[in-house]
Amino acid sequence: MPELSRTRILVTNDDGIHAPGLEALVEIATQLSSDVWVVAPEFNQSGAGHSLSISKPIRAREVNETKFAIEGTPTDCVLFAVKHLLKGRKPDIVLSGVNRGTNMADDVTYSGTIAGAMEGCLLGIPSIAFSQAYTHPHPVKWGTATAYGADVARRVLAMDWPRNIFVNVNFPDVVTASVKGIRVTRQGVRGFGGTIIERTDPRGGAYYWIGYSPGEHEVDEESDLFAVRHGWISVTPLHLDLTHEATRRKLMAQFESA
Repeated sequence: MPELSRTRILVTNDDGIHAPGLEALVEIATQLSSDVWVVAPEFNQSGAGHSLSISKPIRAREVNETKFAIEGTPTDCVLFAVKHLLKGRKPDIVLSGVNRGTNMADDVTYSGTIAGAMEGCLLGIPSIAFSQAYTHPHPVKWGTATAYGADVARRVLAMDWPRNIFVNVNFPDVVTASVKGIRVTRQGVRGFGGTIIERTDPRGGAYYWIGYSPGEHEVDEESDLFAVRHGWISVTPLHLDLTHEATRRKLMAQFESA
């Protein structure tokens, strides 16, 4: 990777091209480099996960010379940028976010914000996802993310990463001066408290919303959940290899003995 100030940074998100968190991430990115490109979904894609549009075309709208809105998912956005828009000079870094709300524990499997960084990682680009905790109905404290985001990114990007690793950063729901510091954490565990909410349309037909409420979680002081809830910035390395080694070895013994 070139010197950080000379890098090309791709910024994306899942909350959409008009999201205030996207502007917060552009502010973070421009503290790192002057070569910043934005390719983000035209519409909110929260909960889209690592989905890819393969059964319908995607359309791109140029907002300005370095900012584009894509009718697709965060994964589509990163692919479009790397494989088409910026193919002549690909980005050196992918930053995704800043998400309105945390992406921790089991949430990472649903998150479009995480997926943006995941896709960058799959394409061999160092990638970081950023999320800002908040409590409804209070305003989101974007200033916490913008105050600390560039420093976190610099320290993370100064390392050599294995190819299949990306980093997940969550900022706590506190004002800048109240942040306790930075903790390197592991992915926590909590159940997805999904519920099905039934409604009736004006013609009498039923339709359904999937409601979300976090489930109970383990008290693990090294987890992302614990850190953010206690006022720390959480930095968690995630990897794409989902193989569970201990069970794989047990399965090998099971089938070899047959």
